[in-house]
Amino acid sequence: MAEYIPDYVGTVTKYVFVESPSMTPGELALRAYEASEGVLIKETCFGLQVTGEPESVDRLIEVIRAFDPSHIFVKDRGFPPGDPRRCRANLGGARPGYLGHEREFRILRYITRGLEELDRRGEEAEVPEPTPPAREKKPKLDIKRLQKLIETEES
Repeated sequence: MAEYIPDYVGTVTKYVFVESPSMTPGELALRAYEASEGVLIKETCFGLQVTGEPESVDRLIEVIRAFDPSHIFVKDRGFPPGDPRRCRANLGGARPGYLGHEREFRILRYITRGLEELDRRGEEAEVPEPTPPAREKKPKLDIKRLQKLIETEES
């Protein structure tokens, strides 16, 4: 295999998943374009794919997650866009990573429910319940002592 030379040196790519009753990926993309500051944004069926310098991407993610924090999720992309080691344009066939996204997308509603429950509980949820103190372990009964007790009971 030929040596891989990345097209976007010094950048990161993250996926933004939208599982929201009040916002579509298209609406999120419009808001993201307004705050992008040079970050490459691609709208997808599940949300967005954002590529850029790490600081710019992190700033953008912070802005767009604020729109609906319990329904917008972020995931790092393992390979950069167009990477010939993974790109289906070079390998052919189905998009291997998208099958994982499909599975992950199905469980987002459960994560959302948990996040919303934490918000409903307020400050109580952030303070973990104290763990009960560990019980002292009693020394084990020696076999000879047990035998004497049995003999005492029998007599």
